[in-house]
Amino acid sequence: MIRFSAFLAAALAAVLPAAPALAELPVGKSAPAFSTQAALAGKEFGFSLKEALKKGPVVLYFYPKAFTQGCTLEANAFAETMPEFEKAGASVIGMSNDDIATLKRFSREECRDAFPVGVASAKVIADYDVKLGTTGLASRTSYVIAPDGRIVAVHSDSDYRGHVTETLAAVRALSK
Repeated sequence: MIRFSAFLAAALAAVLPAAPALAELPVGKSAPAFSTQAALAGKEFGFSLKEALKKGPVVLYFYPKAFTQGCTLEANAFAETMPEFEKAGASVIGMSNDDIATLKRFSREECRDAFPVGVASAKVIADYDVKLGTTGLASRTSYVIAPDGRIVAVHSDSDYRGHVTETLAAVRALSK
């Protein structure tokens, strides 16, 4: 006899196969190294996580799509809080699978020239376990990575509002 809960779980899995899994990387794991094209203040440059970590902790936040409402509001919130991140010794980079031309505009208009945004390849999205269903987009997931490359905090929530406060608190805890 099949237990009802097992039956219900199987039925839901059959009906909702494309639902995004929230299986981000765990705290304590080494952050996968990557290099990518990025933009800051409308200018393109090469970003390397390894190089950024030499300067201090990195807040690596993934977002689904530039110029959408939640992603714009999240970028504005990070931009407004950049002085606090810098005071705590951290850098911030936003990542999406948008092309570099879009990110150059986004870095000026919504990131307000305060922090870079980078191109998240399919490999980076997979390596950080932030794939949003079958869309190829990244889920809204933020990582705080210590200078030694370890993930010290993860915040995954489709609501942009907690990402800035949660990551800033984690960065501040690192400097204590």
